[in-house]
Amino acid sequence: MAQPDTKKIFFENLSGAGKAIAVLTSGGDAQGMNAAVRAVVRMGLYVGAKVYFIHEGYQGMVDGGENIREATWESVSSMLQVGGTVIGSARCKEFRTHEGRLKAAHNLVQRGITNLCVIGGDGSLTGANLFREEWSGLLGELVDQGLIEADAVQKYSALHIVGMVGSIDNDFCGTDMTIGTDSALHRIIEVVDAIMTTAQSHQRTFVLEVMGRHCGYLALVSALACGADWVLIPEMPPEDGWEEKMCQKLSANRAGMKRLNIIIVAEGAIDRNNKPITTECIKNLVVKCLGFDTRVTILGHVQRGGTPSAFDRILASHVWVWAVIGGFEAFLSLLELLTARGKYDEFCVPMVMVPATVSNNVPGSDLSIGADTALNAITTTCDRIKQSASGTKRRVFIIETMGGYCGYLASVGGLAAGADAAYIYEEPFDIRDLQANVEHLTEKMKTSIQRGLVLRNENSNENYTTDFIYQLYSEEGRGVFDCRKNVLGHMQQGGAPSPFDRNFGTKISAKAMQWISKKLVETFRQGRVFANTEDSCCLLGMRRRALVFQPVVQLKEETDFVHRIPKEQWWLKLRPLMKILAKYKTSYDVSDSGQLEHVVRNRPKESDASVAM
Repeated sequence: MAQPDTKKIFFENLSGAGKAIAVLTSGGDAQGMNAAVRAVVRMGLYVGAKVYFIHEGYQGMVDGGENIREATWESVSSMLQVGGTVIGSARCKEFRTHEGRLKAAHNLVQRGITNLCVIGGDGSLTGANLFREEWSGLLGELVDQGLIEADAVQKYSALHIVGMVGSIDNDFCGTDMTIGTDSALHRIIEVVDAIMTTAQSHQRTFVLEVMGRHCGYLALVSALACGADWVLIPEMPPEDGWEEKMCQKLSANRAGMKRLNIIIVAEGAIDRNNKPITTECIKNLVVKCLGFDTRVTILGHVQRGGTPSAFDRILASHVWVWAVIGGFEAFLSLLELLTARGKYDEFCVPMVMVPATVSNNVPGSDLSIGADTALNAITTTCDRIKQSASGTKRRVFIIETMGGYCGYLASVGGLAAGADAAYIYEEPFDIRDLQANVEHLTEKMKTSIQRGLVLRNENSNENYTTDFIYQLYSEEGRGVFDCRKNVLGHMQQGGAPSPFDRNFGTKISAKAMQWISKKLVETFRQGRVFANTEDSCCLLGMRRRALVFQPVVQLKEETDFVHRIPKEQWWLKLRPLMKILAKYKTSYDVSDSGQLEHVVRNRPKESDASVAM
């Protein structure tokens, strides 16, 4: 039986005059909650609903009064890059009681609110579901007590709730990644990277405790990303005798001229007897058995703080032998090697490509290693550029991004940074579009925002250059705002790799090596390896969250070789959302299932264009 599309039902219920939605953040805070609040407010206003903030979580819902305030488009400006939650979060004992939930229901009905968006963890969403189940009974009690009219029971008969999981632990079923997890990984990796320098200087062993009482995701992925010597998580209690094995591993690494050791422990780590494994226990063990200088660092709430990341971060491991790693050039090289097999037997070996390019323009893969790091660099830079204008009035920044003819960085970077427009090759634009964008931004500047952001992909249009757009905005915005431009250039390729890239690269490279090993066995005949079938020359890409091996010869039909981009690109479907959040009137399919669906770019074919000219 098909599951109902709750998101579609929720937004259909919101559409139309008189509908109201309230948004609250509850439980522990998580980076990215503000971005979620911003999206809920602006999407709610977009469909014509009245939107309310509930400050201080469920406590604010119970207390009512000034804790429940109407939100405007401008009230969520400049909050995208802020960590935590600006509307506050508090744990509420009173909401756990029936009397507390009765007060909360009264406060919502008084404002006509029957749609609730709860951003929080397991406890918050469990409480929201209980509130929904009791709703009709609570309304009946309010009528009996004379607090609401009898007709209100029919008018507000159903409470619609959408939950957004905000938890750095990544410990909720039904979603691959929860809000805040990615940014928590950033904080952990930043700390580990810093600790590794001092540990190496003094030949020390560091034992780090990260959050995760019941879920070891942060510990496991951060250990993978930073190359830790040992990791302990609650889901996999170590076998008896683990202490001796760990000490042997640490000792062997030191003997191999490694000057430091890193041990990462989830706060809920236990052994097979359900006995907690603490950082102090591990420290004492290492000191007693090995005599190593050992220090303990408990990261604690550092993991919750800081600016939210653009996506997630984790490093690319290098692949050896016949795996080719790279971007579009590597894809072309693999095709040439495949063609050359008919002439040279030396190329009749298993070959696999791992996509790695900041441009994210390799056919056969939704994401490439390095693209997330570049996105984070763009987002961080845009945040700093906008912040630099905090002391000035009304300024628009024109930012040029890399990507060749692929508009991934400009589009997704623009969405993450809260851009007002993003110009790309895949979505053609002309002088009328530019003029409309300038006029739209001018009106916004007059009434609300103080800073604007416009991104342009480097090859979006050969005539409408970054300089041209800068001069156009400067001239047309004269008297309302001034302009600055910035070409990000190769700073998008620099810096430490993000946790997502570290993790993605490690997993995809390991899978590639497993494939290579398997193919070597399968193609070994008469004392030599001989592989000349199509499926022995593949690209390993991510397709809708799954890693898939695809023969490169089959990807030729999906490729625009002139512009070095795939013919279909999933992220184009995100562009209407960016426009909605920038206050444009446009359509957006809210019934999207949430999977990566590919969209054909709407640029006319070269042959059609030549006929038109």
